[in-house]
Amino acid sequence: MKHSFKFEKILQLREREKDETQSAFNEAQKKFEAAAEKLYELLKKKEELIDFQESKMVSGFTIYEIQHYQQFVSNLEQTISYQQQLVINARNQMQWCEQQLKERNIEVKKYEKMKEKDLERFKEFLLMDENREMDEISAIQFMNRGN
Repeated sequence: MKHSFKFEKILQLREREKDETQSAFNEAQKKFEAAAEKLYELLKKKEELIDFQESKMVSGFTIYEIQHYQQFVSNLEQTISYQQQLVINARNQMQWCEQQLKERNIEVKKYEKMKEKDLERFKEFLLMDENREMDEISAIQFMNRGN
C-alpha cells in the first residue's frame, strides 16, 4: 500500500511561498545593507570635510572658501538626511519581509507536522492490518491442524 498525504499540494504551495518570501527577505536585506553603507560613507565624508575645514581655519583661508565649504556641508547634510530616510524605509521593509518569512515558516511546519502525524497513522494502520492478517492465518492453520 502506498501512502499519500492529502494536503501534499498545499504543502508544496506553502513551501514555494516560503522560498519566494525568503528571496524577498534576502533582497530587502541587501537593499538595507547597501543603503546603510552609503549612509556610513556620507557621514564619514562629512566628518573628513569638517576636519579638513578645521585644519584650514588654523592656517587661514578666504571668506569665499569658508562659504563654499559651508554650502558643501549643508548640501551633504541634506543628502545624509535623505539617505537616513532611505535606511529607515529599507529597515522597515526588511523587518516586514522577516515577519512574513516567519509566518510562512510556521505554515510550512504546520503542514509538515500534519504529514508526519498522517504517516504515523498510516504506519499504525498497516501494522494493525498486518496483525489482523497474521491472526487470520493463525486461525486458518489452527483449523487445518484440527482436520
